[in-house]
Amino acid sequence: MRVVIAEDLALLRDGLIRILEAFDFEVVEAVDNGPGLLPALVKHRPDVAVVDVRLPPTFTDEGLQAAIAARTEVPGLPILVLSQHVEPLYARELLTDRTGGVGYLLKDRVSNVGQFVDAVRRVAGGGTVMDPEVVSQLLARREPLGVLTPREREVLGEMAEGRSNAAIAAKLFVTEKAISKHINNIFTKLGMAPSDDDNRRVLAVLAYLDGAP
Repeated sequence: MRVVIAEDLALLRDGLIRILEAFDFEVVEAVDNGPGLLPALVKHRPDVAVVDVRLPPTFTDEGLQAAIAARTEVPGLPILVLSQHVEPLYARELLTDRTGGVGYLLKDRVSNVGQFVDAVRRVAGGGTVMDPEVVSQLLARREPLGVLTPREREVLGEMAEGRSNAAIAAKLFVTEKAISKHINNIFTKLGMAPSDDDNRRVLAVLAYLDGAP
């Protein structure tokens, strides 16, 4: 599985390369700046890109901007954002693009190597991986969701974190049938077609948060 990495800190960049290569990924290029990322992604068309948000020269949002631009050149390019920061504007633009795998993890909340490697594989496979803190910050920017009941809002938050119906039911101590009913109600109220696909469910939630259901 071919990977492009964008990370400006040399020690972390080297660590990511070593970790991924130890798990049989092929790191085809690792860049340390924003201007170099887009050409690398278009050239290699990797199976997945692991991208920091803030890269030289301005350390603002070069990584996310390059990732979004790359998806216009390579539709569906899987992107895993690995950052210390949540950049809501560009994060929403990336996450609400309904093509290809996508993820957003915060560096200081990745608890172990296995969790990170699993996230890379899930995104490469077309899945969605979201840090709960990222979801929380995005949800907070579209409050209140007045059309939903408190329970539906709770279920919506769990959906946005990528949990299955069974996982949500277990966490909320209710049946899967009850969760299915809540989800159908949520999609109906938000004007979205119901779907059993976890990736599309998360993207639909994020699309709503961006005001484009």
